[in-house]
Amino acid sequence: MEYRHTQFGGVIFLGVLATMVVVLILSFSLPDVAVPLFTLIVGLAVCLTLFYALNVEINDSVVTCRFGIGIIRKRIRLSTIQTVRPVKNPWYAGWGIRWMPGQYWLWNVSGLRAVELTFADGSRFRIGTDEPEALAQAIEVKKALAT
Repeated sequence: MEYRHTQFGGVIFLGVLATMVVVLILSFSLPDVAVPLFTLIVGLAVCLTLFYALNVEINDSVVTCRFGIGIIRKRIRLSTIQTVRPVKNPWYAGWGIRWMPGQYWLWNVSGLRAVELTFADGSRFRIGTDEPEALAQAIEVKKALAT
């Protein structure tokens, strides 16, 4: 069973894009600060490219999570995962890459649902997804086949 899913961060994409348009309009209206505003637009474009989506793939031995174009990625060996369970994140957990102090790391691009992976040392990692049951099942199946 191959698993590959991309979740598009629509709110992030539209929010950053709208901000870029406003800053672009301001740069024409305020020529004295056009260079700093253009620099801001470039920075926002980089953020948009890096975080517009979250792609999750599972092959025979690894879960790979990639944001945007794939520069920011995390590979998790299936053999290191102790437990897998669908969870709901609190609203304040937000989107992007988050450390919830004393609890878990979260990679999320949209919504509140996720899959929580627990490791042998007790640490936890959450992968945000709009299909947590399918992702959890795919990880469990691959883990079972790997052993």
